[in-house]
Amino acid sequence: MTDFKAPIDDILFSLRHVAQAESLAEWDDDIASDILTHFGQFAEGVLAPLNESGDRQGARLENGKVRMPDGFGDAFAQLAGDGWQGLTAPEEHGGMGVSPLVAAGVSEVFSGANHSLQMVCNLVPGAISTLLKFGSPAQCDHWLPKLISGQALSTMCLTEPGAGSDLSAIRTKATRQGDGWHIDGEKIFISGGDQDLSEDILHLVLARSGTAEDGIRGLSLFLCQKQPAAVVSRIEEKMGLHASPTCQMVFTDAQAELIGEEGAGLQAMFTVMNHARLDVALQGVAHAARAAQLSAEYAAERKQGRKPDGAPALLSDHADVQRMLDSQAALAIGARAMCHLTLVEIERQSSAPLLEILTALCKVFGSEAGTQAADHGMQIMGGYGYLSEYGVEQVWRDARICAIYEGANGIHTRALVTRGLRAEGADAFDDLVCRLSGDQTPPALENWRTIRMQLQTLKDPTPYARRYYEMMSNLLQQAVWLRIRAVAQHHPDPAYIERLATHVLTQGEAPA
Repeated sequence: MTDFKAPIDDILFSLRHVAQAESLAEWDDDIASDILTHFGQFAEGVLAPLNESGDRQGARLENGKVRMPDGFGDAFAQLAGDGWQGLTAPEEHGGMGVSPLVAAGVSEVFSGANHSLQMVCNLVPGAISTLLKFGSPAQCDHWLPKLISGQALSTMCLTEPGAGSDLSAIRTKATRQGDGWHIDGEKIFISGGDQDLSEDILHLVLARSGTAEDGIRGLSLFLCQKQPAAVVSRIEEKMGLHASPTCQMVFTDAQAELIGEEGAGLQAMFTVMNHARLDVALQGVAHAARAAQLSAEYAAERKQGRKPDGAPALLSDHADVQRMLDSQAALAIGARAMCHLTLVEIERQSSAPLLEILTALCKVFGSEAGTQAADHGMQIMGGYGYLSEYGVEQVWRDARICAIYEGANGIHTRALVTRGLRAEGADAFDDLVCRLSGDQTPPALENWRTIRMQLQTLKDPTPYARRYYEMMSNLLQQAVWLRIRAVAQHHPDPAYIERLATHVLTQGEAPA
């Protein structure tokens, strides 16, 4: 299998010149370059070599305890020892305090090298943000040093057997006892519900402190540490991410602490979820980039057929293969740019309705980019792509979950065609598209404006949710690629970027 290569040049090009991170006062280009380069080397040398073996061995449940695959413990110890778990945490708490934009680049590289281990580690930044925003001083003093040092990892305990996307159906019960709370109930699909990497685990548990009739208003968020009363009953057997333990957990009279206000659990939990949704989009980007790398290197070496002059041809010489190679690369670069632009808008404190639209678009487009690129990779490699030893098969399996978790993609497309139709967000999105496009108008802009007005007249526009998302993502991709083409000279290979821009913009649609 081709060794993993961290796409540092592409990430820095996207951050600096496409998303214009340099316009932010807190951006330090030298620090960004140094951190990403250093982590890229760590990912290539330590994390990526465990990806295939971790997939084969998988996490396992032994006597009620989760055991991670061989080598994962040493890799995490080095990761934590080098301070990577506290990358975005404030310096006054012992973290590095780096920009969320740099952290996004690190997260993408981590996912591309070893998505399973990234899944176990990367809920920590969201947990730290939640503690800083909603936690008491005592809770911050207790948990932040543990999370930053790697002494503790974090989980997000939302889903239940009868409550998936409908959080109002949550039945896990929180009962006040004296000065504290006790939790009883079952949670499923908990990434890292147990593991043998960290000494402790911070479970963020969404539980019902009110009555069932209270709906989401009766939900509160609780901190629950690793303890005998919070046990793993099983590990799910999954299609992919075998080295990431996806746990069913049973809480039986488990001691817990309220974080934030009682009844305001969703507000606090969304601090974690909003971070996680962009992180999932970048997981998709990472898989698209990895699939593109595997395919390009294979196609450049595999001899297949003849050129028009009769000379032996490489696979990459064939037009249909080149089309798929370009689509893979364009998916990775275009989805990455969407995520970076969204993160810059967050740092600029743009309007909440615009950020909601951009986050939804990133989550859907980025997550689907990973599987689309991997699917192209299997087609490019033919029968070899279907074999596990060439790597793209694992990319497809690992990427597929991205369209499901952190809100199934249909939920996000529904949000775009309901709340996203409102004037404040839609007008801000229109302005952003025009700003990105510069002097050129994306071909899809006027059609989107017309359809948007028509949908606003409908009592129920949700049957058109997927089609409306496709129009919006197509429009944003056109605008993004107009920006990319305008700054192509800053990329290490400007001609390559120009070719990809032409590939996207002359099709009149997002690559697929």
